[in-house]
Amino acid sequence: MKRILKIAGLVLLGLLVISTFVFLWQKSRPKVVNYKIETATTDTIEKRTVATGKVEPRNEILIKPQMSGIISEIYKEAGDKVQAGDIIAKIQVVPDMVNLSSAESRVQRAQLAADQSRSNYERDRRLFESQVISKEEFDKVQLQYKNDQEELRAANDNLSLVRTGITQSSAKTSNTLVRSTVSGTILDVPVKVGNSVIQSNNFNDGTTVASVANLSDMLFVGKIDETEVGKLSVGMPMEITIGAIQDRKIPASLEYVSPKGVEESGAILFEMKAAMVLPSDVFIRAGYSANADIILDKRSGVLTIPESSVEFSGDSAFVYLVKKEKPQEFERHQVKIGLSDGIHIEVTEGLKENDKIRGTEIIEEKKK
Repeated sequence: MKRILKIAGLVLLGLLVISTFVFLWQKSRPKVVNYKIETATTDTIEKRTVATGKVEPRNEILIKPQMSGIISEIYKEAGDKVQAGDIIAKIQVVPDMVNLSSAESRVQRAQLAADQSRSNYERDRRLFESQVISKEEFDKVQLQYKNDQEELRAANDNLSLVRTGITQSSAKTSNTLVRSTVSGTILDVPVKVGNSVIQSNNFNDGTTVASVANLSDMLFVGKIDETEVGKLSVGMPMEITIGAIQDRKIPASLEYVSPKGVEESGAILFEMKAAMVLPSDVFIRAGYSANADIILDKRSGVLTIPESSVEFSGDSAFVYLVKKEKPQEFERHQVKIGLSDGIHIEVTEGLKENDKIRGTEIIEEKKK
């Protein structure tokens, strides 16, 4: 029995030694590094950057009232199209008591003067017809009568204006009617019936009754980092992708880059604006978030290789030309490079089309 156990132990020990040897032998097996073979080809290289922003109308006009009061009626709502001169809202004037009292007093004085001049006019007219007074004297009385009548009309108009904001002579063009000053689409009506509004003056911008803009003339307004702003120039083409319309790219042209940057979250950003060429079959709303894909540089018909196949050493760049494919043999070769899009890079000197070079490595176990 002891002999059997001894033999079993020796067998187990031998198996352990053999398995250890096999494991160490497998770990020590040399590995062959193979490389993917790349070919230099003629292609187009584009260097792009992305700016974030939103879509805004070129001109958004704020419609302000021409007098203070209370909104009594609103005739339009956001989304309505208007022409210049269309009525948006109506204001009910709240008269100032001091001005109202002064206007009423003016009417009373004008009425007294008008009554007196009318009496004088009727008397002198009869005397003139009887040739008792000269025409010159009668003309003076007649002029005074007309002046007093005009003053009475003006006093009544002023009283009506103070009370209601409307005069008999200008009822159709009354300042109580808030009209659009431009043609376009109403973007917002921030007031409601019953709200108090004030006219613009030297101390106040006035209450905005509505904002109007032409939605067929839209801009992409975004910001770009200081590291890339120097590469922008007016007229640069770009493609706008709107968050709400993912499947469409809208062409645009850069119109403006701010001369002054603004610091945001530790970065210096510059405002930029681009005119969009709007498609006729899509309605673009103001305020959409959007991204601008900007082509900073583009070179067509240039020799390109994968950037991952380039080895950099100081200011020099090298590739490994294929001398033999099986087994693989390479020769280090200096090249001059140009524009890169992050994936491919332009080769200006050192290679020709269809030259084969070493690419990324592929690790395989060496076969027996």
